[in-house]
Amino acid sequence: MSSPSFHPAPPPPPLLYAAMRPSVVTFVMVICCVTMAQADVTAQRDFYLPRFFGKWYRVGLAYDSPAFVPYRDKVRISMGIVAAQPHGNVNLTMWESGPTGCMRKQYQYEKTNVPGQFTYFSTRHHKVKDITVVETNYTDYAFVVKNKVFNREYTQIALYGRTQRVKPDIIQRFKALATSLGFPRESILTPPPAENCPGSGV
Repeated sequence: MSSPSFHPAPPPPPLLYAAMRPSVVTFVMVICCVTMAQADVTAQRDFYLPRFFGKWYRVGLAYDSPAFVPYRDKVRISMGIVAAQPHGNVNLTMWESGPTGCMRKQYQYEKTNVPGQFTYFSTRHHKVKDITVVETNYTDYAFVVKNKVFNREYTQIALYGRTQRVKPDIIQRFKALATSLGFPRESILTPPPAENCPGSGV
């Protein structure tokens, strides 16, 4: 008895190939960009937490979530106070200007084995996020990445200053960092000051 003949499946039509190639290329590019971005996000060497305590202003923000786009023009400079907690943990109190006025928010950051990197549970997104102090000189500015496993819905890069004004070269370095990590220029904000937020009593 002769063995059954084998007939290979016909190749996909040219249009299917054309549809597949951009998708594969896009997927590979995304994987490469994410891998590079994660490799670049490391905590500042020899980070010393006690010098980081005190008042900070968020004077820059890079955030590429589509849901955030309608609110970009409404963002204002916000103020935060970083305070020590037991066992090396950190408390952050933030005052942000919102539609209903000045909002006060509390964040509890837990230390990790890496100095300058913390974790916290986001009640808004119902997931654990990480906070990494990428660079700071403690007295003028800090570059901070939230959720370094890059995801356009959750990852943010913030520029903090000890005052509401930082030097132009610091702003340019912040923008260069954000663009190097894949954030489009339109997602990088340097908002104006907030009015009466927080109030004079803080």
